[in-house]
Amino acid sequence: MSDPAARLLAILTLEAVETNLFRGGHEDRGDGRLFGGQVVAQALRAAGHTVEDRKPHSLHGYFMRPGDGSRPVLYDVERIRDGGSFTTRRVVAIQNGAAIFSMDVSFQVDEPGLTHADAMPNVPLPEELEDDVARARRDESNPQIGAWARRERPFESRSVLPLGGERRGADRFWNPVWLKFRGVLPGNDPLLPYCLLAYASDMGMVSTSAMPHLDEANRTELMMASLDHALWFHRPAVTDDWLLFVKRTTTATGSRGMNHADFFDRDGQLVASVSQEGLMRVRNR
Repeated sequence: MSDPAARLLAILTLEAVETNLFRGGHEDRGDGRLFGGQVVAQALRAAGHTVEDRKPHSLHGYFMRPGDGSRPVLYDVERIRDGGSFTTRRVVAIQNGAAIFSMDVSFQVDEPGLTHADAMPNVPLPEELEDDVARARRDESNPQIGAWARRERPFESRSVLPLGGERRGADRFWNPVWLKFRGVLPGNDPLLPYCLLAYASDMGMVSTSAMPHLDEANRTELMMASLDHALWFHRPAVTDDWLLFVKRTTTATGSRGMNHADFFDRDGQLVASVSQEGLMRVRNR
């Protein structure tokens, strides 16, 4: 399947192997590895298959081993708690008999309550920006642009700051990007937008902590991998329109970088928040 958006929708339709056990396919990345966002999204889908009439509001996961892109992934769901307002599930993703990822996810019934939120940053609208893939393909020799940036992915992305461009001052510590799912969402699947947002929440997160250090090491000299991932859904997930994904890094130490992000819809509503620590090693040093 050549359409990456259609392929993502297909692999988010998990096969039920046994009670609480599901199997998922994979994307064709071309490098033999699994994208962490895909595993998070499929784990959320697996958990959702065991919950009725509740929406996810948070998930917390750990990446333990690299995934093998040539093999399917098994998702084993443990039904931790079914409460009056909240439901908790634990999911372990398994390949070759070993856990590659584990995640706790919490679901909640719809409830009214007090509300407030941070404002969306004042940035150009997506219609004023260029598609990242087109820009990256024009700049094939730039060592600060990774191979993933040149491949068409399920989400179209348009960076507010020039992709691979020189950054100064505060622009080294944040990276606002507009995202939009390229496919068409079926109208009868309320969990799907949350799964797609979970997928998108890992796009470019780990590399955000490399931005302050581009003078010291380019992208080809860095080995980066996600270590953990936490995502909170504040308002109904929307992925069939543009979302502003505002990524920022707060610290790097011990070959680890800490990154955070917020998703805003076009109306400026804060939709979701993400935190992730990633491995960031400089090769051959």
